[in-house]
Amino acid sequence: MKFIDEAEVHVHAGDGGRGCVAFCREKYRPRGGPSGGDGGDGGDVVFVVDAGLTTLLDFKYQPLLRAGRGEHGRGKQQYGKRGDDQVVRVPPGTLVYDAETSDLIADLKEAGSRFVVARGGLGGRGNMHYATPTHQAPRKAQPGLPGEEKQLHLELHLLADVGIVGYPNAGKSTLISRVSAARPRVADYPFTTLVPHLGVVRVDDETSFVLADIPGLIEGAHEGHGLGLRFLRHVSRTSLLIHLLDVGGLSGRDPLTDYDTINRELACYDPELAAKPQIVVANKLDLTDARLGFAMLKEALAERGVELWGVSAATGEGVTAVVREAARRWRELRRQAQEAPSEGSAVVDSANPAGAAVP
Repeated sequence: MKFIDEAEVHVHAGDGGRGCVAFCREKYRPRGGPSGGDGGDGGDVVFVVDAGLTTLLDFKYQPLLRAGRGEHGRGKQQYGKRGDDQVVRVPPGTLVYDAETSDLIADLKEAGSRFVVARGGLGGRGNMHYATPTHQAPRKAQPGLPGEEKQLHLELHLLADVGIVGYPNAGKSTLISRVSAARPRVADYPFTTLVPHLGVVRVDDETSFVLADIPGLIEGAHEGHGLGLRFLRHVSRTSLLIHLLDVGGLSGRDPLTDYDTINRELACYDPELAAKPQIVVANKLDLTDARLGFAMLKEALAERGVELWGVSAATGEGVTAVVREAARRWRELRRQAQEAPSEGSAVVDSANPAGAAVP
């Protein structure tokens, strides 16, 4: 499936049906009076979070979403039927922006949650509502109100607990394929991975977490170099980062310089990303002279107060220890988040009838 994490969509809620002008002409009711019914309300455009989706691909082929219009009122006090809602499935982590103002409308994270992005117009009242003792045969009715019409910009931020960052060919794809069922492309050339991959890591019978492989981070990523600017948003929701460094020596790069470069790119894109806790891991210990590079790097990072872990994603050496450490720190971060008082968010749910972001 093609990975699409941005899309533009035009939504148009249904227009309300117009009220009816009619008079009762039944036998034995010579003065039945006005009997025009109300028009039906227009349908809403509703986004529903579907946990089975991981892309916004559908919106590339369906850029216009229109709900049904309400039926017009009829005689004999018959009300028009309400228009059908346009229910649209979106993946978890979808951010909905107003394309004209860039305002955040909704942050849809919880599976099954619903949000009305455009409300249908109200149906018009029929002439039965306008009868008075002095005006017993009104010949007016209300037209239906138009439904809301918006141009929306959708962004997908993958929901992962732990994210893997690092230079191309550091071994991110090999690591995620080692610890989960994810099977990204693995090859010996830069930018092998062109889209983020998610994998579920099961530590024991009670603990599992979602791991994300974030591709394309190089120097200048925050300015659009490589693929980093496109995919940096996907680590914004992670609570913990695994910073993978290549100590194999085949790349010709200095792992300590890579470490500083990636952290600088995270800080330039979003200071909150750079502030996220990290587990720094040296990979490719199975290669010749890698352990010497690992020892030198460990000493250099220790002077900065940074602990370095060593693994070989290819052979599995040290991987279990890193996974258990990631699970332990993730559980601790989650516990702290649950104990901390909520500071408010842009999450919107069906309990908000106005369809606005909760401050």
